[in-house]
Amino acid sequence: MSAFEKPQIIAHIQKGLNYTVFDCKWVPCSAKFVTMGNFARGTGVIQLYEIQHGDLKLLREIEKAKPIKCGTFGATSLQQRYLATGDFAGNLHIWNLEAPEIPVYSVKGHKEIINAIDGVGGLGIGEGAPEIVTGSRDGTVKVWDPRQKDDPVANMEPVQGENRRDCWTVAFGNAYNQEERVVCAGYDNGDIKLFDLRNMSLRWETNIKNGVCSLEFDRKDISMNKLVATSLEGKFHVFDMRTQHPTKGFASVSEKAHKSTVWQVRHLPQNRELFLTAGGAGGLHLWKYEYPIQRSKKDSEGVEMGVAGSVSLLQNVTLSTQPISSLDWSPDKRGLCICSSFDQMVRVLIVTKLHKI
Repeated sequence: MSAFEKPQIIAHIQKGLNYTVFDCKWVPCSAKFVTMGNFARGTGVIQLYEIQHGDLKLLREIEKAKPIKCGTFGATSLQQRYLATGDFAGNLHIWNLEAPEIPVYSVKGHKEIINAIDGVGGLGIGEGAPEIVTGSRDGTVKVWDPRQKDDPVANMEPVQGENRRDCWTVAFGNAYNQEERVVCAGYDNGDIKLFDLRNMSLRWETNIKNGVCSLEFDRKDISMNKLVATSLEGKFHVFDMRTQHPTKGFASVSEKAHKSTVWQVRHLPQNRELFLTAGGAGGLHLWKYEYPIQRSKKDSEGVEMGVAGSVSLLQNVTLSTQPISSLDWSPDKRGLCICSSFDQMVRVLIVTKLHKI
């Protein structure tokens, strides 16, 4: 691919903020997005921005008692567009951004900070009930149904006597019908665990030797296809989730992507073979996954096992001197993307030529 045909990553709008921003998310079906974080005075903040004529307009600023670490729109309807957030005190809140004084749902979900959150069953993505999953420093991963108060519908925690590991990332997948659904969780010691919510069992686990910073299935609402896991030390792994071998698990390919921690991975909503990774040195890398000719083969005993594909780097750009803490593709406009970084900046990016790849 020549330099002219390659996608370009363009910083369209940059805005400095007066707080540390941990997460940013597009508001579905709009030119708006939310940023979440904490003020120096120790309180939490949610800001709602809209892109207007090539600039950002602040529509609303909401200050809350505790710093806000993460958020998702994944379990809400397109009509309501409620934001679910996890905070430093372990609270899960759901906010109506039009009337944010009191949360529409609130539960003290964890004993310690909620590091990660994901939603499914809302926005027309994923079959079945709307659900939210939270992962915390207290070592537990809990699944919540916003229609059910106080108690989680599932709680994945270490057995008695087992060390409690800090859960850094969670992701839903496999929600292709009313019954099936999985949650994947990544931990600070490199563990990746895949929980089957239908059978309430641990379906698979592995260890990638470095803390798992981010996990994402290429699609939540299809039969499991691919899972990307990013880690400390600059590596990421792509697992082919179609074929599970009884002892070897899922086939994978790994790539040394950045010189530092890979904080985030996000698949392009309009093309699941393309994904962005965000690095600790302020860089973004755009990757393409290529499938092998055959995705499975038989081992010496005749048991099916997966075959991993390969990844190629399409483009990379350095945006900041600080780590990029969050990243979100617009679900509605291909190539439109937001990212936040620890230099207290939020950036709107345009990635060109994605329709040609």
